[in-house]
Amino acid sequence: MTVVDKVEITDDRSRIDVELVHRELAASYWSPGIPRSVVEAAIAGSECWSAHRDGRQIGFARLVSDRATFGWLADVFVVAEARGAGVGTALVAAVSERAHGYGLRRFMLATRDAHGVYRPFGFTDPAPGILLERTVDPAVLYGV
Repeated sequence: MTVVDKVEITDDRSRIDVELVHRELAASYWSPGIPRSVVEAAIAGSECWSAHRDGRQIGFARLVSDRATFGWLADVFVVAEARGAGVGTALVAAVSERAHGYGLRRFMLATRDAHGVYRPFGFTDPAPGILLERTVDPAVLYGV
C-alpha cells in the first residue's frame, strides 16, 4: 500500500469497487459496453490496484502478466473529478514497480490519449513493423 497526497494505492482486491470499475470501463473508448461479467473475469485473472481517497475508490489499473517475461498494463482510469492530481501517475508507478520486480523484458500498453502519463515510466512507441495486433469490434463481442 502506498499513500500519496491523501490517496491510497493498494493491491488489496477486497477494496475494488467492481460496480465503479464496470461503469468506468463500459463508458471508456477502449471497452465500450463491456459486460460486468467480463470485467469480473478480467479482475480475477489480473493483478489489480485501486486508488482511494476518503474511503472512496477514484482510480484503477491492472497488470496481465506471466510474471517472468511479459506484462500488459490495462484499464487504467481515474474518475473525472479526481483527474489532474497525479492519481494516474501513482497507479502506473505501483504497477511499474511490480513489473520491474518480475524482471519483465517487455511491458506494454495501448492508449489513445494519455501518452504523457506513461512516457516518464519508459514507455515508448514500438518500432514500425514489429508490433502486430488482432482486435474484435466490441459491438460484435458485446452486442453494443
